[in-house]
Amino acid sequence: MPGRRPASPVVTAPRTVLIVGESLAGTAAARHLRTLGHTGPVVLIGAEDHGAYSRPPLSKAVLKDPAADQTLGLALDGLDVDVIRSAAVTAETRRRTVTTADGRQVGYDALIVATGAEARRLAAPRQRGERVLRTLDDARLLRVRLAEAGSAIVIGAGFLGMEVASACAARGIPVTVVDTDRPLERILGDHLSAAITARAAAYGIRFVQATGFATLTGDPVSGVALPDGTELTADLVVTCAGEVPCIDWLAGTGLADRLGVGIDHACATTVPGVFAAGDVTYLRGDGTRPDRRAPFWSNALAQGRTAAASVLGLPPSGPSQDDYFWTEVAGLTVKIVGRLPLIGEPTTVQGSVADGRALLTWSHADGTSTAVAYGLRKPVTALRALAATSGPPSQ
Repeated sequence: MPGRRPASPVVTAPRTVLIVGESLAGTAAARHLRTLGHTGPVVLIGAEDHGAYSRPPLSKAVLKDPAADQTLGLALDGLDVDVIRSAAVTAETRRRTVTTADGRQVGYDALIVATGAEARRLAAPRQRGERVLRTLDDARLLRVRLAEAGSAIVIGAGFLGMEVASACAARGIPVTVVDTDRPLERILGDHLSAAITARAAAYGIRFVQATGFATLTGDPVSGVALPDGTELTADLVVTCAGEVPCIDWLAGTGLADRLGVGIDHACATTVPGVFAAGDVTYLRGDGTRPDRRAPFWSNALAQGRTAAASVLGLPPSGPSQDDYFWTEVAGLTVKIVGRLPLIGEPTTVQGSVADGRALLTWSHADGTSTAVAYGLRKPVTALRALAATSGPPSQ
């Protein structure tokens, strides 16, 4: 019996991966696809004229120094990525196509949704003059306004709001922050919020606690009205009230809801062949945990890499959630590794929060821990090690 001929190798053409969103998550995915050896076409649809850039420095550096504008770019050089600078307007997941604003229809084998989010706005329809900080253009315009303003109001006392208020105070501009909770209280808890509020006051940042939502007044905007009848006015009013995921272009696909695009730990959506990463996403809950949005820089980077691996059918090289955060408030740097929000008193304290130099940990009921460097120059690797070795609370 003659020997059998060896089977011919199955040759699979490299798949086209389409990334929608020239964001940190989108560019991280493109870069990681190439790192993992993908040789097929990679197409990236991005709506920003400036291309991809890092957003955290917008409030930390760009508001202070025009030279910082040139340090933000996230280069795609050498990656052989076809970039289309036109917003995605519709997606057809059955046909596996995305249509752009300039009429192009782009096909794909696998899709990564990375369109991020836009600033939440409070202005009434056709009310002019509301300022937000989400894009490079926003930051440049706000920097000009800061140079002219004699007073400012910031709505929102989260990370972004307190960073913008700090930029105002650093320029000697009297600034008032308005929120229903004390500065960073919803994120960092009572213990650190009290210290940060006191430090901000000493730095020249006034805080007004409202009983409900503030309303922008004037056209163009010139102040805010609070539920108790108080009215505040200023030369500059900046809304820092969170973000809204950019999902309009996904209408009819079943991919998105009010929280954004739901993903699992592999960054897979509920639609085959479609993955998502970054600020547009939320981690779908299960019986033990709720849905969770975590629109932070570290997560966008981790999810971009995870989505790239999942597209290629490979296991991720690390977790898709990276709970690392940092901020600068009233001249003080705060770095955090671990789950937020922080509840109750810290488990351990080294140094003094009152003196502006402390290393703290919080132990959570699930056995995880959070480490905080408050005013200390602590490498993030050291904070990760501390968070990993801190034990659960004693019974």
